Amino acid sequence: MTGQYESPFSSRYSSDYMKELFSADTRYKTWRKLWVSLARAEMELGLPITEDQVKELEANIDDIDYDVVAKREKEVRHDVMAHIYAYGLKAPNAAGIIHLGATSCFVTDNADLIIYKEGLLYICQQLSGVITKLCDFAEKYKCLPTLGYTHFQPAQLVTVGKRASLWLQDLVSDFEELAFAVSCIKFLGSRGTTGTEASFLDLFEGDTAKIDAMNRKIAADFGFDECFDVCGQTYPRKLDSRILNALSSLAQSAYKMANDIRLLQHDKELEEPFEENQIGSSAMAYKRNPMRCERICSLARYLIEDAGNAAFTASTQWLERTLDDSANRRISLPEGFLCADSILRILYNVVSGLRVNEKVIEKNVKNYLPFIATENIMMEAVKRGGNRQKIHEIIRRCSMEASALIKEGKPSDLTDRLAAQKDLGITKEELEKILEPELYIGRCPEQVSNYIAKVRENVPTVTLESSSIDK
Repeated sequence: MTGQYESPFSSRYSSDYMKELFSADTRYKTWRKLWVSLARAEMELGLPITEDQVKELEANIDDIDYDVVAKREKEVRHDVMAHIYAYGLKAPNAAGIIHLGATSCFVTDNADLIIYKEGLLYICQQLSGVITKLCDFAEKYKCLPTLGYTHFQPAQLVTVGKRASLWLQDLVSDFEELAFAVSCIKFLGSRGTTGTEASFLDLFEGDTAKIDAMNRKIAADFGFDECFDVCGQTYPRKLDSRILNALSSLAQSAYKMANDIRLLQHDKELEEPFEENQIGSSAMAYKRNPMRCERICSLARYLIEDAGNAAFTASTQWLERTLDDSANRRISLPEGFLCADSILRILYNVVSGLRVNEKVIEKNVKNYLPFIATENIMMEAVKRGGNRQKIHEIIRRCSMEASALIKEGKPSDLTDRLAAQKDLGITKEELEKILEPELYIGRCPEQVSNYIAKVRENVPTVTLESSSIDK
């Protein structure tokens, strides 16, 4: 603990990988790698830059004197120029060719694109791990009957695995959306102050082929196949909106799943992991609060709202460039990634240890199934010669009486009541056969198996270590 504010994403929730990816070191070392790449491309295309100058820049990528940077930025009020100055002190023979022909967004925007692409690929990897675990869970419980709910009122039976397949389908949709967002990330390259490449026309004496070759070389150094076709000073901020929308979509799915688990934990049908020495409440020692799922919902709410930042930024950029995006993007994009990372770490932990209390589920099914199956019982009685209208009235009356007992806190006795009705013509043993839960789950097992086979074929399988979230 320190005397200064620290983001909870750094101190409590996010992975070391994501914190390092969005760290100052990664950002500013990437700037230096971009300057090296620019210098080397310019040298190879005939500008007066030497191999020794490029090697001197390469040798000092990691040697950043942040005190010098801070002092210089305070003087010049420009972060990129402060870093150029500090870099030049470490590589004095190359100081005069750093950033040649470029504008600030060459390093700031291209570095962001590199980092965001890496971040999205890591999020996809994490999500793939959750999907793999959830596939296993759905497959295991695809045949276990459980009460379905509409309006959070008991409805027809489903299975535990079928319900999990609904969560799974949402997450697979998110995986596809994230993968699409990755595919949309192109490189900015070095395009000049308004995207016209005018400075490079001057440097290369009008040779446009060399300008294109320079941008291809730099893009390739960082794993990009192409640059944006046209741009202003920055890359299109619509991309930020696409990225945060994809992360928001993931948050929506995680919230839905975690909220469902919270509801089911209330009835003790499902339970998130609970460790041997875990404390649920400082006052109520018996409590087993669904704190992991509650945390997912809490973080997801933040990420869903965070997407609005990119939408406003994209819509309010003036002409070729304004700077009112900078401060917002420094917060909204990194925090969005760290939040998504946090959600997925917890979600993986939950899915890996999700407990199914089969006896509780069986008891709830037994209490409600006779009500759900009353239409089937009526049809069977009519097939045996009963009058449909009279049978309907018998079942209605018995159902109301059994419901009244439940409201008094007593178990349902609807099966016994119906078996006692001579006009119904069905024994208790025959009723119990009609009330086999497996008869009321429709195609749930088949639907789950078919869908999981499809998911396993199309989503990469990744195994991740379960993360500790005990802080």
